[in-house]
Amino acid sequence: MQFQNYIDITPGKRSGKPCVKGTRITVYDVLGWLSQGMSSQDVMEDYPELSVEQIQACLAYAAEREHHSLIINAA
Repeated sequence: MQFQNYIDITPGKRSGKPCVKGTRITVYDVLGWLSQGMSSQDVMEDYPELSVEQIQACLAYAAEREHHSLIINAA
C-alpha cells in the first residue's frame, strides 16, 4: 500500500495534520472511527467521499509511523 498516494500534509489545513487527499478528514479521524468499532463500510456510509483504499491508506500511514517511532526509540 502506497499511502502517499492517498494521504497528504498541507500546512494550514487541519493544523498540518495528515489528511486524506481531497478532503479535510484526518488520518486521526479515520483511526478514531475504526477504533470505536466502526467498520470500513460504516465509515464509507457516513463519509461517502472516502474509499476503502483511502481508509486502508490511513492504517498503512499509522503503521509506518509506529514502525518508525519504534526504530527511533530503540536506538
